[in-house]
Amino acid sequence: MSEISSLFSYFRLIFFLFILFFCGMSFSSELSNYSGPGDNKDGYNSKDYETNSLSLSDRKGKSADLIKFVTMKQLGLPKLDIPKDNPITREKIELGKKLFFDRRLSLNNTMSCGMCHVPEQGFTSNEIKTAVGIEGRSNLRNTPTLLNVAYNKFLFHDAREYSLENQVWQPILAHSEMAMPSFGFTIKKLELISGYKELFEKAFPGEGINMITFGKAIASYERSLISGNSAFDKWYFGGDQNAVDESVKEGFKVFVGKGNCVSCHTIGQNEALFIDDKLHNTGVGYAESMGLLSSKKTLVQLAPGEYVEVENEIIESVNQQKRRNDLGLYTITENPSHRWLFRTPSLRNISLTAPYMHNGIFSNLDEVIEFYNQGGVKNELLSPMIKELNLSKREKINLRLFLESLVGENINILIADALAAPVGDLTEDDPNWANKKDMGYNK
Repeated sequence: MSEISSLFSYFRLIFFLFILFFCGMSFSSELSNYSGPGDNKDGYNSKDYETNSLSLSDRKGKSADLIKFVTMKQLGLPKLDIPKDNPITREKIELGKKLFFDRRLSLNNTMSCGMCHVPEQGFTSNEIKTAVGIEGRSNLRNTPTLLNVAYNKFLFHDAREYSLENQVWQPILAHSEMAMPSFGFTIKKLELISGYKELFEKAFPGEGINMITFGKAIASYERSLISGNSAFDKWYFGGDQNAVDESVKEGFKVFVGKGNCVSCHTIGQNEALFIDDKLHNTGVGYAESMGLLSSKKTLVQLAPGEYVEVENEIIESVNQQKRRNDLGLYTITENPSHRWLFRTPSLRNISLTAPYMHNGIFSNLDEVIEFYNQGGVKNELLSPMIKELNLSKREKINLRLFLESLVGENINILIADALAAPVGDLTEDDPNWANKKDMGYNK
């Protein structure tokens, strides 16, 4: 009898482990679907393409307690410095997240921060080289990722801002982004949207809705988008030799050796942000300014397997962004030696954040590697660290595999949490010219 009981217990244990394994597989599979464009166009260049678009209704997301990613130590990342005048709280993060995805924060209630910084696309936009804002207005630069943005000393490609709290107002007020007409108009609109007064009071007791609390709230959410514990971290900082394969290890040797990538994308003894908090001239801005990247025609895809060459003059005629001579830091300082200087971006989660460079000129990592392998574009202000590398085909592949190992362990949790946030659709109770509740102009 005891043998039968033991056998039963054994099979029950096996069954329990099987259920755990199956559920674990399902959860992992579910999370893996969050990353990447919902409209997957792999194979779109073929006439045999069949859509792989995911249903928006099926991508509900799953809320997470994001404050733990701010307060806990993640392998490969340093401790995060939190501003003393904006201590992190769950209430601020949740309010900031709601504001970040609220389309009512644009002039015509159609654009949110999250529509350029798309969560499942690495909090950037994989599908366009440069950002497109309200009413389809084109922007000059590529959307930078917000993953680990809390560690940045400088913000924006040209380093014109220094804090997340202040940074948020520029896209809110920019004509080509969210186009709100003023600070006061934005605050007044928030006061008239049901629920925000209570949420601000909960997050900032006694302070109310104002320019400062608004910036602090969104900054708190952006500050929580911390992602470490990558496969590279587990190998290099954690000592797990099985965390990455030999190709990644060889690629890292290229990164710190022959490729000299580490001269700008620095690595410390115990952590690696892969940034040097500096700006560099790689030749991309110079080449664009001098017209070296331009061509007379562009190949435009109309449908799966169907292409047509379009004169660039026609494309430019409908482009609202007329400025092409992007001088980088020079536009901020007007120092001639600052021409074509752009901020060093982090390489963490780099495989998720295409296209690359300040103007989105490179669509994949292979193109970026080849650009640096050729020594950038020569000009009088080219960084002295940019030189021809003469990498072999195998070295280039290994270098890319190393870069692909830098995806943070919690990335799908951050994405799933973002997808759970409401998008702030306009309701009949919200202030709008077509509703009974306006901004006070009809009283």
